[in-house]
Amino acid sequence: MTLQSPPLVDAEATRSWGARLGALLRAGDLVILTGVLGAGKTTLTQGIAEGVGVRGPITSPTFVIARVHPSLGGGPVLVHVDAYRLGGLDELDDLDLDADLDRAVTVVEWGHGIAEDLSEDALEIVLDGESVRTATVLARGARWTSDAARESLAALGDSGEVRRR
Repeated sequence: MTLQSPPLVDAEATRSWGARLGALLRAGDLVILTGVLGAGKTTLTQGIAEGVGVRGPITSPTFVIARVHPSLGGGPVLVHVDAYRLGGLDELDDLDLDADLDRAVTVVEWGHGIAEDLSEDALEIVLDGESVRTATVLARGARWTSDAARESLAALGDSGEVRRR
């Protein structure tokens, strides 16, 4: 299924939408973020972190590759990965993320073409646009095909409609 975010007119709108998304996530969820440099991937992750309820600050893990943010209230940890400098799935696999997948919400920036094999269930979010951005959410796997999950995701969209892919 695919859905479109409302217009993300600034960083605060991106964080706010991310917080709404983060509130839907649970341990074991994988989110793959795609977009050009400066598209708002880390800003969106800041919102997701707020919605999940983890300790920050949330900054780009470009140079450290991955950061783990502990829960503030007994929920899942957030594993925030930047795959920009990784050469492929083998290097991502070296991070041993699959050991954390069941207990974490995992967000992988620049993960398209690299991180899809981490889980059968995933949300891939493509950030697009210049001054006003939109996020296109591509949901796959059994986790996101139930009526309840589709309704929750649809509530994030501008029109509330979810189109099956």
